[in-house]
Amino acid sequence: AGINASLKVREMDSWSLARNEAYLGVLVDDLITRGTQEPYRMFTSRAEHRLLLREDNADLRLTEAGYKLGLVDEARWRFFCEKRTAIEQEKQRLKSIWIRPGSTAADKLASEYGCPLTREFNALELIRRPELNYEQVTALDNVGVGHSSKQVTDQVEIQIKYAGYVERQLDEVAKLQQQESTVIPVDFDYSKVPGLSNEIKQKLLSHRPETLGQASRISGVTPAAISVLRIYIKKLKALPRTA
Repeated sequence: AGINASLKVREMDSWSLARNEAYLGVLVDDLITRGTQEPYRMFTSRAEHRLLLREDNADLRLTEAGYKLGLVDEARWRFFCEKRTAIEQEKQRLKSIWIRPGSTAADKLASEYGCPLTREFNALELIRRPELNYEQVTALDNVGVGHSSKQVTDQVEIQIKYAGYVERQLDEVAKLQQQESTVIPVDFDYSKVPGLSNEIKQKLLSHRPETLGQASRISGVTPAAISVLRIYIKKLKALPRTA
């Protein structure tokens, strides 16, 4: 509220957090689009993208936005940029180091950790394996630790371990953002949309969602109803405007 009050005074567009950016975004969106008949509690289970909303990556999610809004000073911004760069550099470094079967490092993996190599792996791929971690892999010959900061190395390991799951969630976010970008006109007449039940029409009229994404999160509004709305809005946009 304080941020948007400041933006309004400066005649700038308002700002809000998306559901995939922060739990505050989930909370606000729930209360606006779904409403509540009882005290609202912010459970992690309410966030469909909770794998992205981790405590360890809060700075990676929000610092850039805070800097653009004037909430993050230059010193903190520089520190964040250095950390973000260090994370990417360490991941690239690990990706460039290869461990070959028969090498001293491969023998150590087999004897100490029970991970015999059947082919050549880079260090990043080894950290991804559930039986190994960053500390064990960087202790191998010719690998080593690329950064002294535990904040950086912990984040490197987390990003490597959960990369596949995170990528899938990001794909889901991208698909949902297509719905979020489909704006429903303010004066949209739901009564004229064929294929919507009277119950769904009443819910949409009551909540007045701004986008298809918001409409899809209203309790009782089915995916089929969203498809009908999408088609109808597309047809409206295609109609020639009358003077």
